[in-house]
Amino acid sequence: MKVFVTQAQPEPSVSDLLREHEVVTGQAGLPFSELQNLVADADAILATPPVRISRELIENAPKLKIVANGAVGTDNIDLLACKERGIPVTNTPGVLTEATADLTWALILCVARKIRAAEAVARSGRWDGWKPTDFLGMSLSGKTLGIYGLGRIGSAVARRGEAFGMRIIGMTEADSRTVFERLLSESDVLSLHCPLTEKTRNRFSTAEFQRMKTGSILINTARGGVVDTGALIEALDSGRLSGAGLDVYPEEPRIDPRLLPREDVVLLPHIGSGTVEARLAMARTASSEIRRALAGEPVVNRVV
Repeated sequence: MKVFVTQAQPEPSVSDLLREHEVVTGQAGLPFSELQNLVADADAILATPPVRISRELIENAPKLKIVANGAVGTDNIDLLACKERGIPVTNTPGVLTEATADLTWALILCVARKIRAAEAVARSGRWDGWKPTDFLGMSLSGKTLGIYGLGRIGSAVARRGEAFGMRIIGMTEADSRTVFERLLSESDVLSLHCPLTEKTRNRFSTAEFQRMKTGSILINTARGGVVDTGALIEALDSGRLSGAGLDVYPEEPRIDPRLLPREDVVLLPHIGSGTVEARLAMARTASSEIRRALAGEPVVNRVV
């Protein structure tokens, strides 16, 4: 059977678990017509976030039996189109939790301690010695860490926050408006860990930033579309937020050029799960789901 893999995976994964099948590997940025040809006779797709698995693609893949996403989020896949066809969609929960939580904390520390600006001075050759008032950041001990999306990753971030002596406020989409308002008004650091849905798209915009604590920090390692970038820039300009750490963006790989020169924003190229261990586990998890589905066995991490 034919398996279309949208981007090359860390190995051994596809080469090991799908060796009995014909595997064709693509890449991000392929023209739609070429992508359409590659999936037309595919029995399975191993998808990745940069490649949109649209309704049109799904409808033109009559043999398709599974779409296994090599990520936790599934906003790159038309879930309704798959559901209508009875095509299972799976993801890779759990295996990237610790890596993404670690990366979240790298961003928190970089923003809170002004690492970007300080490192630039250290590299510039202009540093002229220690000064009592240089690069004064935020101490995290005793501060409040807000977690929007208290799932696996959010909970792992919260555990790390406790080790830093922080007070934790967390919420899920099931929590009340009162909890959300408290999250906004009390968080010194607000970290986002929700999926991108119609409900969460631009969830953090002008009105939300205006209700956040003056001088607070926003961290986003979830999905770029959760944050209104223009409103974020306005909040930084006004001093409502003292900084932001971003690993994801609404129109990846494009990053709003207004963010690029800012010393109060740390920018990373979507590397939340970027460890050897996590990415290999993601590839093997997705490959295992395809192997099960093509063998007529039930999948494990079914989303729809």
